Amino acid sequence: MGRTEVRVPPSKSVPRRSVSLALAGCLILAAVGAGTMARATPRDTREIALPGEAAYPESITATADGTLYVSNFAGGGVTRIGPGASSGEVWIAPGAFGTRSTFGVLADEASGTLWVCSNDLSALGIPGPSDVKGAALKGFDLKTGAGKISAPFPVSPAICNDIALGPDGAAYVTNTLGPQILRLRPGAQTLEVWKSDPQLAPAGKDAGLDGIAFGTDGNLYVDTFTKAKLFRIDVKDGEAGAVTPLTPSRPLVLTDGLRPLGDGSFLIAEGGGRLDRMTVSGDTATVEVLRDGIAGGVTSAVKVGAMVFVTEGQLAVITEPARRGTKPELPFRVLAVPLPNR
Repeated sequence: MGRTEVRVPPSKSVPRRSVSLALAGCLILAAVGAGTMARATPRDTREIALPGEAAYPESITATADGTLYVSNFAGGGVTRIGPGASSGEVWIAPGAFGTRSTFGVLADEASGTLWVCSNDLSALGIPGPSDVKGAALKGFDLKTGAGKISAPFPVSPAICNDIALGPDGAAYVTNTLGPQILRLRPGAQTLEVWKSDPQLAPAGKDAGLDGIAFGTDGNLYVDTFTKAKLFRIDVKDGEAGAVTPLTPSRPLVLTDGLRPLGDGSFLIAEGGGRLDRMTVSGDTATVEVLRDGIAGGVTSAVKVGAMVFVTEGQLAVITEPARRGTKPELPFRVLAVPLPNR
């Protein structure tokens, strides 16, 4: 696949075959290296089982009471886990409200919304539920699970990857197949391109923008998956400014979910099997490994109290050609890891 299949100006239409090839190339390469270690559970770690034989968790979020919500890369839908529970149950059914494979999830208690990224992965041989095409940001009622907002991506090619809430109450979303960060303003039904920058564009078959989070400084931080790059985007009065690359204190591998810890630092999920804490000073990102050797690769993490809940994706089982036909380790799981004191 050439570069032009991914780096297409948003104003131009894209043949579906080109989008499909870009999607397949990105996701196949994205999973290489994940899920190759022996599975083990340290003594200080609690396991939470996810239902089904194809749960493949891609993202996790939590409400203030400790309820967890987990997406499903393959089967779609959203699993809910009650506070202190040892297993979860499907809460939003696969295919509900026109969803396909589900990626980023984010609980927005202020608006009573569970934000969910929905994507058509049929080009990768992952049909998911329903036959809705393209990428979209979906909003579900946090109390009832009923769908209430559906905002398709206005750019192509596109993968709706992850979500952050801004100080303005808007939802900000990363596009893995393009250089765009999109915004859905409070009360709006349509996504708009908030920032597009060549530095954020994926190259060739790379999977690009992934994790996204606002810092206590009011600026927005993002990472890219395949190249594991980190960026700060200056924000003033809700508008995007300069994009600055950050230099990590050690090499990173397949950076995925990014979540704020509230003290100025962030959780970073590495598809290579690590959970990290990142602290930014100037243009340097100091990375502390909180947990290493997570067999299926870390796709996302969220803090609840003194614990961090980590999704073990096992995505390589269904996206890496060499592993097609192999079976995942069951049950799929969320790991509860103590957050070390600083």
